[in-house]
Amino acid sequence: MNNQLIITKPTSDEYPEWFAAEIQLVYYNDLIEGLQDSLNKTLTFLHQLTEQDLQYRYAPGKWSIKQMWQHIIDVERVLTYRALRFARKDETVLTAFDENKYANVSNADQRNFKDIIREYAVVRDSTLELFRSFTDAMILHRGTAGRSNMTVRSVGYLVLGHEIHHIGIIRERYLKR
Repeated sequence: MNNQLIITKPTSDEYPEWFAAEIQLVYYNDLIEGLQDSLNKTLTFLHQLTEQDLQYRYAPGKWSIKQMWQHIIDVERVLTYRALRFARKDETVLTAFDENKYANVSNADQRNFKDIIREYAVVRDSTLELFRSFTDAMILHRGTAGRSNMTVRSVGYLVLGHEIHHIGIIRERYLKR
């Protein structure tokens, strides 16, 4: 018998309104199921991309798909670190981070995409184990990063919604050319 916690979608009072669009993209009502299913579907999607796809930029100054995927990995790491701190009732206000600075120094365009994909899978597996470790009480703990006060479970749904958001951008702006 599996007594695994089902982490349902957060209510709108658990996160700032500027995260609503990404969190609302998540169509799963169980975070663990969503993270696992997304991992499987995303790996299939990523393995279909060509080198031409990976280097394409739809406008000057925009990221390549390699840079965008490194951004997704970086954000997942940052967000899960926040979730861990919040779950442990660490009341330290965490600083925001500059995603563009991270992307500009990530070296993603020079990396082998298979290595980026492997890194993504490892990070996602770690995210899954972290959220599986939380209790009913922990997922409702709150914390603040930048100007954002949110619950642990809303951070988890933001991880998933952020990925869904960027896959949509890839499909619409990078692959329809």
